[in-house]
Amino acid sequence: MGKEKFLDRALEELQRFREEGKVLATGVSIHARKLAGSLVARGAIQALMMRYNAAHRGAEQDIFPHLAAHNPAVINHTATRWTALLRRPRGWPKDGRIPTAAECYRFVLSNPNVHVCLTAPRSAKELEENLAAVRQGPLGEDDMQFTRDFGDAVHAQKKWFM
Repeated sequence: MGKEKFLDRALEELQRFREEGKVLATGVSIHARKLAGSLVARGAIQALMMRYNAAHRGAEQDIFPHLAAHNPAVINHTATRWTALLRRPRGWPKDGRIPTAAECYRFVLSNPNVHVCLTAPRSAKELEENLAAVRQGPLGEDDMQFTRDFGDAVHAQKKWFM
């Protein structure tokens, strides 16, 4: 059985479970952006957990354009790209600014398509810093552009990561 046929059958089963009241909602945690975009476009899921950050913005093309039709909950993880967005990449100016974790969370939450951004503070102090940053609201356009530029520099490193 091909992938598409398998996916169609699985989605039919999920829909049947929903109609029978056995399942209230379906969601996926996924790295395959094009598949996620397809599931969203089909209205097949009610919740989507995905990676989106300044270094990985492909969801802006592959997923976000499909959200309006079905409005699933969008949950984000890895806003700091496993802390890579908190370290100076090769070629970045020695005296150049580096984003904070809080700015990374604000970058993600500045996108109106993202409803929840997971955080993994290592201490109560980091949690308070993250919450204080979120209270500040979306980043301004200058900070958004800085974060995108920094994300591009991190992405260009092409280091393996999970």
